[in-house]
Amino acid sequence: MFTLHNLGHTPSIAAVYLSQLRDVTRQRHRANFRNNLYRLGQIMAFEISKTMTLEEGRLHTPLAAATDWKLAPPVLITILRAGLPFYHGFQDIFDEAEAGFIGAYRKEGKDFDIVLSYEALPDVTNRVVMMIDPMLATGKSLARTLQAVMVNGNPAHVHVATLLAAPEGIAHLKKEINLPWSLWTFAVDERLDENFYIVPGLGDAGDLSYGEKKKM
Repeated sequence: MFTLHNLGHTPSIAAVYLSQLRDVTRQRHRANFRNNLYRLGQIMAFEISKTMTLEEGRLHTPLAAATDWKLAPPVLITILRAGLPFYHGFQDIFDEAEAGFIGAYRKEGKDFDIVLSYEALPDVTNRVVMMIDPMLATGKSLARTLQAVMVNGNPAHVHVATLLAAPEGIAHLKKEINLPWSLWTFAVDERLDENFYIVPGLGDAGDLSYGEKKKM
């Protein structure tokens, strides 16, 4: 079962933050770029929380009884390094969540391939999992990461959380993910270019957050 949540359909302050991320004249300010990723992570985490199951109980204030709400913490998983500022927004909302980290990169060459260079993952059996990565381009990194995650059990539900998504990436994940999942994004962009970058997109979120990396 697949559900798409495009938060860009309803204009909000999130649209302002996303516009600033896209604007090439603002992108040289790395701290501002990271901060906008962080704030959008908080906004998306809050929206996802509305779909989660809360337990209702009773508590006592100094004056009277009141409703007590509890939420089973999800598992937050992000792809290094581009996902970190976005992830920190989620972590501040779900502050008791367990976390997992994956190092993944595109292997340059004739064939497009994804290499996993680092894994630190918790047990996800019957847990709500949030896969946090700013850009859903081809979908291969996220699909490959989810395969690694599921070595540690099958989640009850997977929320794929991304700033921007390309139609090609959505189509790929729909073929690859065989459990209940939802895609959350602030925009579904037009397409991928010949180098597999999202158009219009915003560029390389990792480089814009931390500086250009040496090519692998």
